[in-house]
Amino acid sequence: MKVKVVFCLLMSLQCFPLFSQNIIYANLKGLMTYVGDTVSVLRVEKRSRNQILLTGGADYRISVGVDESSDQRLKRRCFAVRDSSGNLYLNCRKLRYNKLRFGAWFAPALQLGNHIYFSAMPLGSAVGSVFANDDNVKLGGHIGDAIAASSLVTKRVCYELDTVTGRVDFVDANKMSALLAPYPDLLEAYVNETNLEDKYSFKYLLLLHAKLE
Repeated sequence: MKVKVVFCLLMSLQCFPLFSQNIIYANLKGLMTYVGDTVSVLRVEKRSRNQILLTGGADYRISVGVDESSDQRLKRRCFAVRDSSGNLYLNCRKLRYNKLRFGAWFAPALQLGNHIYFSAMPLGSAVGSVFANDDNVKLGGHIGDAIAASSLVTKRVCYELDTVTGRVDFVDANKMSALLAPYPDLLEAYVNETNLEDKYSFKYLLLLHAKLE
């Protein structure tokens, strides 16, 4: 009986990769095949609201703690990083939504099957879908556009990266409902939320990810 239990544990270790190191992935293929470079130091810093308002971009600054040139290569060339706790971050420089750029820095992400979901600022159709009732968005004119842009810099919605095609799509209410459908408790809680900002959508993706582990 003990031998059987040990065998099952060993098989589970082979089926599910364990992340106890900081790993840098050069591209999407490397991320999906768990092929990357390990680094001893990986610093993950949450960017402040003022930093995001001043320079735009995503929520996390990540550095390797070696030298400035190494940090620049990380920022410009890598596709994603995973820390020793298993947390995944995508480099927004490498991502596009309907040809629109997300800007610099890193966004928190998680993987569900052949898709990766990440949290980033609303772009294009995502703005109208989620913030259509936001007064700032509807001001119009140069001043209104500037106010709207600044108000959206710190808004967050979820996107889905298809790891087969490389296409990025906005995760709207219908897509979220379909993802949560197998779990009625999560779906009910989600539809009772008041909006689709990151603090709700990404939270439920994390809960779904936990159920599937």
